[in-house]
Amino acid sequence: MRPKLIALTAAAAAASVRSWWQVRRLKVQGAPAATVHPLVARASGPQRVALILNPVKLNAAETRALVEQACSDAGWDPPLILETTIEDPGTGQAHLALEAGADVVLAAGGDGTVRAVAQAMAHGPAALGLLPLGTGNLLVRNLGLPYNDIAGCLEVALHGSQRRIDMATVLLRNESTGTASEAPFLVMGGVGLDAAVVAATKDDLKEKFGWLAYSEAGVRHLPGRRQRVSISLDGGAPQSRKVRTVLFANCGKLPAGIDFIPDSIIDDGYLDIVVMSPRSLAGWLWMAAKIVFRHKGEIPVIKYYRAREVTVWTAEPTHTQLDGDLSGAVTSLTARIDPGALLIRVPGGEPAAASPAARVVAAGRG
Repeated sequence: MRPKLIALTAAAAAASVRSWWQVRRLKVQGAPAATVHPLVARASGPQRVALILNPVKLNAAETRALVEQACSDAGWDPPLILETTIEDPGTGQAHLALEAGADVVLAAGGDGTVRAVAQAMAHGPAALGLLPLGTGNLLVRNLGLPYNDIAGCLEVALHGSQRRIDMATVLLRNESTGTASEAPFLVMGGVGLDAAVVAATKDDLKEKFGWLAYSEAGVRHLPGRRQRVSISLDGGAPQSRKVRTVLFANCGKLPAGIDFIPDSIIDDGYLDIVVMSPRSLAGWLWMAAKIVFRHKGEIPVIKYYRAREVTVWTAEPTHTQLDGDLSGAVTSLTARIDPGALLIRVPGGEPAAASPAARVVAAGRG
C-alpha cells in the first residue's frame, strides 16, 4: 500500500510541475476596482406587462396562469402573452412587446430564452423580469433570485427594485466554412471542453436530473488532450497556450452554490477570463479542490484574468457554448463586455457589493 501511495503522490507532483512550466501567466494591463450600480425603485402605478413564454418547458401553463392572476390582483391590464418558437426563441417576441409599450418583459424559460429576450431589450428603458423554467437558470442564481420558486420570482419581477447589469457579445468565426455570426450572452461562454460537455449531455438525463446531467458528460470527457490556442486580452499581443478550455464570464456562480469565479461582479464593466489547462486526473482534482474550497492561492492549472475584450484563436474548428447552449464550432472568437446594457428586476434592499478585500483581489488579478 505504501509504495502505491508514494507512486500516486509522485505522479501528481510530476503532473503539477509539467503544468507549471506549460501554463504561464498572460500579461494584462491593470484594471480599476469594480463598481456596483445602485438599486433604483420602479415607477409607481400600473404596469404594462408582457410575458414571453417557452411553451415546451415544464410548468409553462402554470406560469402563464400565475402571471395572469398577478396582473388581475394588482388591477392592471391583462399581460401581453407571446410564445417562443424554434425559429424565434424570444428576440422577435421581445421586440413586439417593446413596440406594444411594455414596462416590464417577463422571460419565462431557460437561459436561452433569457438571452434571446435580453438581446432585444439591451439599452432600452423597459425592465426584464426572470421566471426560471430551465435546467441551469444561471442568471437567476447569480442575481440571488429564488430559482426554485416561480411565484417568488414573479413577485420580484412585478414589484421588485431595478438595477443595470452588464451584457456581453461574442463574434464567432469559422474559417473552414467561411461563416461568422454575433450573439449575446449574460452569464458565461466558452470554447473547448465546456462546450464539448454541453454537446455530449444527454437530453433524457437533463429531464430526469436537471443540471446534474452535465456532470455525467463531464466525467466522460475528462480524459483527453489539451489543444493549443492563442489568446489576446484587450488587444494585446496574442500568446500561445495549451489548454482544455477557455471561459469568458460576466458573472461566476454555478449550480449547487459553487462560486466558480468568486470575485466576479455582474456590473463591473469587465469580463472574467478563465484558462483551464489540467493534463491529468491530478490536475483536475487540484482544480476542483481550489474551486470547491474557495482556496485563494494561485495554482498553475487554472488562471483568472480580467479584460474588456478577449480574442481566442484555435488551430482547428472547436465547439463553443453561450450560457449553456451550443453556439457552433469556431476557429476564432472575440468576446466584448457591454457595460450596464440591461435593466433588470431584482429583490429590494441594498445590492450585494463586493467586500473591500474582494475588490482589491479583483483589481489586482492578472
